[in-house]
Amino acid sequence: MSFRTEIRLSGEGGQGLVLAGKVLAEAAAIYDDKNATQSQSYGPEARGGASRSEVIISDDEIDYPKAVNLDLLLALTQESCSRYWKDLKDDGILLVDSDSVKDIPEGSFKVFKVPIIAIAEQEVGKALVANIVALGIITGLAKVVSEEAVEAAILARVPKGTEELNVKAFKAGLQAAKDLS
Repeated sequence: MSFRTEIRLSGEGGQGLVLAGKVLAEAAAIYDDKNATQSQSYGPEARGGASRSEVIISDDEIDYPKAVNLDLLLALTQESCSRYWKDLKDDGILLVDSDSVKDIPEGSFKVFKVPIIAIAEQEVGKALVANIVALGIITGLAKVVSEEAVEAAILARVPKGTEELNVKAFKAGLQAAKDLS
């Protein structure tokens, strides 16, 4: 039986969601030998405007590269949660930053509230890597891409000199996902 998983990473410009989407797609396509597409959308502002990155992972050909029926939605801001939650499947996953998203919509999806940005600040030392913490949580919750593949894609994609920091952020996210189970 074939599978197709649609993931949307949403928040605001400057949170590294496009990079996170590229890492996730590359992990699936290059390291786990699955089909994957990644697309992005953001407002005209360099920082602070709406931003999203979509990743579709499948073991079959992907004929339409836009996510329309989400298996997982990451919302790092209230605005992104309010805007995109309606695209979640009934049994999908809504992952929100618990410090930024207070108004949680009702639905037949699973909700996970995690202080993603706080984990990045307190456990890793930089809020800037909240996107990679989120990737760790997504990897642990969705189980669509292997941990090894995501870590390899992180090492290949992040700026030189930040590899250790980003791997630490990824592992903090994996631990946060384990703590949810």
